[in-house]
Amino acid sequence: MHLHIIGICGTFMGSLALLARELGYRVSGSDANVYPPMSTQLEEAGITLQEGYRAKNLTPAPDAVVVGNALSRGNVEVEALLNSGLPYTSGAQWLAEHVLPGRKVIAVAGTHGKTTTASLLAWLLQSAGLKPGFLIGGVPRNFGVSARLGDSHSPFVVEADEYDTAFFDKRSKFVHYRPQIAVLNNLEFDHADIFPDLAAIERQFHHLVRTVPSQGQVLVADDQPALERVLKQGVWTPVAHFGGEPSSAWQLVLEREDASRFQVIRRSDSGEEDAVVDWSLTGEYNARNALGALAAASACGADLARSCAALSRFENPKRRQEVRGEINGIQVIDDFAHHPTAIAATLQGLRAATPKGRLLAVIEPRSNTMRLGTMHERLTESVAQADAVFWFQPPSVAWSMEALVADQAHSTLFDDIDALVSAVVMQASPQDRIVVMSNGSFEGVHERLLNALAAQEQA
Repeated sequence: MHLHIIGICGTFMGSLALLARELGYRVSGSDANVYPPMSTQLEEAGITLQEGYRAKNLTPAPDAVVVGNALSRGNVEVEALLNSGLPYTSGAQWLAEHVLPGRKVIAVAGTHGKTTTASLLAWLLQSAGLKPGFLIGGVPRNFGVSARLGDSHSPFVVEADEYDTAFFDKRSKFVHYRPQIAVLNNLEFDHADIFPDLAAIERQFHHLVRTVPSQGQVLVADDQPALERVLKQGVWTPVAHFGGEPSSAWQLVLEREDASRFQVIRRSDSGEEDAVVDWSLTGEYNARNALGALAAASACGADLARSCAALSRFENPKRRQEVRGEINGIQVIDDFAHHPTAIAATLQGLRAATPKGRLLAVIEPRSNTMRLGTMHERLTESVAQADAVFWFQPPSVAWSMEALVADQAHSTLFDDIDALVSAVVMQASPQDRIVVMSNGSFEGVHERLLNALAAQEQA
């Protein structure tokens, strides 16, 4: 059976393609933006990619078509699909109908940390011998792929996105998944292109909560007012909180400032249990992600001590504080920061883990929310932990970014990628860390920086 996916290189749709291929489908797909790591793993899986949207991509006619949520009416391939009469569905609906039935589904939701938490959870379940399936909006390096079916009797971890489903289904994607366990990491305003305010997002999160059965579990991060408002709308499932509060069922106690070592305390009706995590990741937000994953793994029967030990072998997903290379003692790090809160949290964690060198931030505000300028006032304060900030204004950003550098001596604005690379390399010194933040390809700036650093060292 031939399945064609329009918008295949999005993180969700690319992962869906891998699952379809594993199920035995012949898979093809089209996209306007074909670049690694998604394009690489799709090609390695034997999936045919067509760059650009065209009516002829539907010839010969596939048996079914999945339409990505980035596509809208007016797209030439979408119009050709509608005119053809071919059967079509959304990615979330296809997943719900063809992969999730009969599985214990664990949905990981939240404004930030979904990819890392879902990757952590899949690794903990794997370490417990459960052979989980998963669909994650990134590539977990412990597995090397963003999705797999896993054992049919094992849990299935899905990164549960609140973005809308498709041009013909404006519900959030995660309402399709019907999880037995829901992990709610955090919640604040995002996706300004589809949500008018935070209350609208809270309503969608409540729709997710309404789908969790009474014999399931809702794991909720503490100190999150928006999540508490979600719960106040109604919850019919046992709730357990996790975070830094002593009243939470799962408590985090930092033992190092950079959060590379922390204690986990679990409280239940049967008593109290604790263990220590000593791992390579840094930042309190990553420790909180791990705590949510530990709680979900425990709900699936994983042993706490064994899970904490497994975290020492966890590798960050690609594009989540991924070290792309090091030249002359200068690291270039790739991070998928898409929101002022994510930028601030990443820089805070890296600052604590960079005691000697400087932290140079290279940022492209590429997400829909940031391109619209909805949170531009928060961007200035989000980079307080950086020693120098290099902002890049792509053509897609409609608002002027001059205000970001007007009152900050350590910030500079560029609209030319080569000039930006030259400026960064000129400032960088051994023991510095260059962290590149964008949820897009950023014109290959990571490799450009590494090449420029190498050329400077040889000069």
